[in-house]
Amino acid sequence: QVQHVESGGGLVQPGGSLRLACAASKFTQEYYAIGWFRQAPGQYREGVSCITVHNTTYYLDSVTGRFIISRDNVKNMVYLQIDRLIPVDTAVYHCATNKIRGSAFSGYQKWGRGTKVTASS
Repeated sequence: QVQHVESGGGLVQPGGSLRLACAASKFTQEYYAIGWFRQAPGQYREGVSCITVHNTTYYLDSVTGRFIISRDNVKNMVYLQIDRLIPVDTAVYHCATNKIRGSAFSGYQKWGRGTKVTASS
């Protein structure tokens, strides 16, 4: 089975930046959308950003203007550029894929194990 692999997390001071990456096979050939989700301790998992095969993007309100999602179809990579980190961004970030059209952050079937982002001084 396909296992998505996330990387790029770490401990960064508030105001800093990180670039997360997700690797999976045949993004555009098999999936309608690829998304980034996060789960903080004691919190529900929430959708952060997603990008469709048509390059339409969606963002959680609290990250709009600070996070940018992008993809490289040749390399089968999706990235999440995170700027101006704040403490509430601290979470494990997962990438996931969705084969069907629907709500931006619903219906994702395949998930990676995640990469941890910590924004703390």
